[in-house]
Formats: sequence, structure tokens, C-alpha cells
Amino acid sequence: MDLQRTLIIAGLVVVGYLMILQWNQDFNQHSVTAEQTASVTSLIPEADSTTTVDNADAPTVSDSTGDAPQIAKAPTSVAESNQQLIKVTTDKLYIEINPEGGDIIKVSLLDYPVTLPSEENPSPEPFTILESSKQRTFIAQSGLVGKNGPNSKGTPLYSAKNSAFQLKDGEEQLVVDLSLTTKEGVELVKRYTFHRNNYAVDLDYVVNNKSSNSWKAIFYAQLKRDNSPDPSSTQGATSFNTYLGAAVKSNEEKYKKLPFDEFAEEPYKENVASGYAAILQHYFVAAWVPKHDNPIEYSTREVKLSGQSQYIVSMVDMNNPIVLAPGEQGEASATLYVGPKIQDKLQALTDGLELTVDYGILWFVAKPLFLLLGFIHSLIPNWGWSIIILTIMVKLAFFPLSAASYRSMANMRRIAPKMQELKEKFGDDRQKMSQAMMELYRKEKVNPMGGCLPILVQMPVFIALYWVLLESVELRQAPWLGWINDLSQMDPYFILPLIMGASMFVQQQLNPTPPDPTQARVMKLLPVIFTVFFLWFPAGLVLYWVVNNVLSILQQWIITRRIERQAESSS
Repeated sequence: MDLQRTLIIAGLVVVGYLMILQWNQDFNQHSVTAEQTASVTSLIPEADSTTTVDNADAPTVSDSTGDAPQIAKAPTSVAESNQQLIKVTTDKLYIEINPEGGDIIKVSLLDYPVTLPSEENPSPEPFTILESSKQRTFIAQSGLVGKNGPNSKGTPLYSAKNSAFQLKDGEEQLVVDLSLTTKEGVELVKRYTFHRNNYAVDLDYVVNNKSSNSWKAIFYAQLKRDNSPDPSSTQGATSFNTYLGAAVKSNEEKYKKLPFDEFAEEPYKENVASGYAAILQHYFVAAWVPKHDNPIEYSTREVKLSGQSQYIVSMVDMNNPIVLAPGEQGEASATLYVGPKIQDKLQALTDGLELTVDYGILWFVAKPLFLLLGFIHSLIPNWGWSIIILTIMVKLAFFPLSAASYRSMANMRRIAPKMQELKEKFGDDRQKMSQAMMELYRKEKVNPMGGCLPILVQMPVFIALYWVLLESVELRQAPWLGWINDLSQMDPYFILPLIMGASMFVQQQLNPTPPDPTQARVMKLLPVIFTVFFLWFPAGLVLYWVVNNVLSILQQWIITRRIERQAESSS
């Protein structure tokens, strides 16, 4: 049994050490501040009219006649455009649209400031998710390609009635029309419709063929991003290395990750019905969603701008071209979601889009935990107290199993003196020692492995809750009380991690002391190791672990005292 205990302790130490290494990799090595990013990107030359593009932004398609038009270079940054930007403000979004192409080149989220208000900065800027600048490129593009598509012949220049639009009080939606008339007389309207209290933007292409010839084009929509760091994962005291890349709904999976580094070597292409094309970052997502259920071609590709990689995930409506005879009208539509990863809003757009809130392999544990946490928060509008109540409920759910484990540990503590006597009696004769220990366990009805169950039971819940707290935008900048004003960030004064370490130490005093001195010393180090490990954990997760430890100490103390009293009365 000493060997088994040694293996268990060694396994815990190794797992803890590996977790610390992974934590350092995720939360320290990839921390890039905005100033560092600016210093790096400032070395990249600003795009100008002579910039060459290895591959054009717009996708190349073949129409029924078999021709594949060459696509002229589209503007890749605001610096290349001499047009006045069209600015749109709603109750949730601030948007900038480039008339060249009619693409959305900036989106700021008005309800999500970059930092919490402070005395130095009482009104922090809203977080910007889409952006076209020297520091970062992340834009939403769309157009019409093919035989007569304007995007197949260059970059169409649209015009709008105004350069600024605002959703007024009492209005539920705001319509922004961008107009274009081709030299053949075809009228195109690229219409954006913004809705109150919504991050989804409707896009409609309305085509009126006033020419004397037939007209045909294919609709596409895409997201383009460079490889700059995720600004939403490097804010506050803690930096997170969460997934940054594309995602689609494939025919095999509702949610398929497409990492940027695979775009060149393993480009994705598949026809999928009711799908989406998305690019994810921490807490936020941008996604194009079609408005019909017919199969659409989804694909990825990598393009180069001044030697810098840019990644494009697109959807091309190859199976539903707009074909118009003279005098006919036609439409093509899609929805762009650009905002926080709010699961019910994402699921309302299309099935599977809510999975962009990525809980990892333990999603089946994390999803119910999030739903339960959300329900508790609807009754108690404070995420910190909601986490505490959730912890109590989880503890109650595992109460019978934990009680059995603590009884086993209390019995091991009770027979510790007899174990020491056996060790003194048999010395280094491990075979006789093991036989005598097994006989003692049978006589005293003790399961030496039962004490490991509390950790094994808690770990899946702990890991799942870790991803819930890390991925849920609802907890971003959510306060609890006192010094904890953001549960998604580390405790700025390390108070909760120190309390957690102290609670682990108290728990150890209630556990049986290992007979081997080396094992005992290792066990004494575990509270220190885990305290250091927890220093950079989100405060919400440390809060969960502290409450769980306190409840475990209370339960274990009661059970231990009860068994000790029973042993005294029977002796």
C-alpha cells in the first residue's frame, strides 16, 4: 500500500507541475500588451496604392459559361481609400463602412469597455472587435462575383445619402442603403439593417436589371483577419491564450475549428446547409450566417499583404446565383453577427453557432453548470454570490460520495497508530508488511483508496467550471465585493489564493499522516504548490475552490469527530 500511496502522491505532484507549466505557457508567454503590439506593427509599412496582393480578397468563381474572371485588388486598409467613411451608431454598436466595396471595417461594442472605469479614466473606450488599421486587420466583406458581378471587375464604389447615421430614440431599426449603378444600367443597393438591442446586422443586396441584357452574379460574404494578437485576451492583470481562429459548421460537426496556421497547407472547402463562417477570439465572435437553408460553399484561404499573412473564411452562394432577365429584380441576403458570445443570441441565428462558446472536451459538464449559474444569477444578480451558491449546490449533489470518502480517510487516521506499530514490527520486510496491512484493513473495514475519491470527483467539475468562467462573456468585468471588481481576472492582492492555500493546509491536518517521511514532506508542499498555481487563476474560479474547501473541511471535521467518538466509546 505504501507503493500505491507513493504513486498517487507522485502522480498528483507531476500533474500539478504540468498544470503549472501549461498555465505559464497560456497566461504568461503569450501576454502581449497594446504598446508591444503597436511597437511591432509600426515596423510594417503602411499600405498604399502600389501594394501588391498575391491573391485577391474576393473569391474567384466560374459561371455557367466556364469563364473565371480575374479579380482586381480590393482595398486592404483605410489608408488605401480616399473616400469618406460612412459612420453608423446604434444603441449597441459603432460601425464604420468603407464606400469602396461597402465593407464593414470597424465595429466597436458600446456596452463593453476596454477596461473598467477608474479615477484616471472614468469613461474608457468601447472594445473594438473589427478594425482596419496599422495595428490590426479584422473586417467583414461581401460582394457579388461571377459573370456580371461588380466585385469581379474591381472594387465597386458605393454612395450613401449621408455620411453618418444614428438609431434614434423610439426607432427599432436603422436602414443604411449604399447605391451603385453600373455602366450597363444595372442598379444595385447594398442595404444594411441595424436593430435595437441586437448585435446582428442584416445585409441585403437588391439588384434591378434595367439593362437590355441578362445579368448574373453570385453572392459571397467573408471575414478577413491578420495574425495580430487577440486584444480581448490581453486586458487587465491576466492574459489568456484562448482560441483565436476560424470556425464553421461542417457536414460532420456542428462546430469545426479551422486554425489560421492550417489555411495555407490544408485549406477547407465544403458545401454545407444551414452553416456559418466565423472568426473567434476571447469573449467575442464575428460570423456570417446565410438566410436560407440551401447548401453554400464554405472555404478558407490565406493571402499575403507586404509579406504579412491575412486569413479569409468565406461563404459563396454558388448554388443560388442571381439570374435576371432585362427588367427583373433579384436579391441576396445574409446576416452578420459581430459581438459578444451570448449563447441564446447565437443559437437564435443558426444551430451550432452557440458552440463558438468553446467549453472544451468537458462541454457536457460545463454547459449545465453555466445554465445553472445563469439561473442562480437571475435570482441573485451578483456573479460572485451566484458562484458561491453554485458551489454549495454542487457540494450537496456529491455529498453522499464525499461522505463515504471522508469516512474512509477518518478511519485511516484512526488506525494510523496501528500502522506505525506494524512498520516498527516488520521493518524493511515489505512483503510481510503489506500482508499485515491488508489484514488490518479487512479487520478495521477500511478502504485505503477511498480518500482519493473527493479529488477525482471534483476535478471534472473544477475543469469544466474553469472553462465556464474563462469563456463566458457574462463574467467579463463582473464584480463581486470589495477588492474583487472583475471575477474573470486574477485577485489583484492574492487574498483568495492565500485563503485557498490555508484551507488546503487545514484539510491536510484532518487527513491521515503518511507513514513514510518523504511522502509526508511532499504532502506538506502541496498547499504551497497549489497556492502559487492559483495566484493567476480567475478570481471567480478561486472563489469556487475556496468555498468548496471550506465546506469540505466542515464536512470532514464532523465525520472525523464522529468516528473518533465511536472508536473511544467502543474501546
